[in-house]
Amino acid sequence: MAVDAKLVKTLREMTGAGILDCKKALEETGGNLEEAVELLRKKGIAKAAKKASRETKEGIIHAYIHAGGRVGVLLELNCETDFVARNDLFKELANEIALQIAAMKPKYVSREDVPREIVEKEGEIIREAALAEGKPQHIAEKIAEGRLEKFFKEVCLLEQPYIRDDKKTIEELIKEYIAKIGENIKVSRFCRYEIGEN
Repeated sequence: MAVDAKLVKTLREMTGAGILDCKKALEETGGNLEEAVELLRKKGIAKAAKKASRETKEGIIHAYIHAGGRVGVLLELNCETDFVARNDLFKELANEIALQIAAMKPKYVSREDVPREIVEKEGEIIREAALAEGKPQHIAEKIAEGRLEKFFKEVCLLEQPYIRDDKKTIEELIKEYIAKIGENIKVSRFCRYEIGEN
């Protein structure tokens, strides 16, 4: 199937993918733009997974101030090279992540960063509440597992739904940028400040 050059250009603008990748995706999907976007996203996330083991020793400290100076975020976002650290796309991602932190107040980067005692205490509180409602032990355990997953989605940045598109997580957003930029990217740490909060 011959693919219209305008369609290739549109897909490229939407995804940031290369011309050949866009052309191939449109050929595979019979010219369906939405399916081509989805296909490129899947391929991009697969490429990003391959890059995940690479070291990230470069990057930027990004500062974001929101709501008339009442909320501020400092974010360390790392990549593989200083060339990418100066890239506008990388800076755009840093700003999107900082905006997410300002809006959604995560406490940790990932679930691995949540102290074990906090996870255990949270699980214990949930189990005790379920048992107090008269639920059997095995049901209380299942409830605790489900609510802990919800807890991680609230407090862990990478697991939070992205504020601009709640169908994807921040981790998936980062993987999309890894696919566009071609380097591994990691959130190293962040700090959120709000007037009147300790």
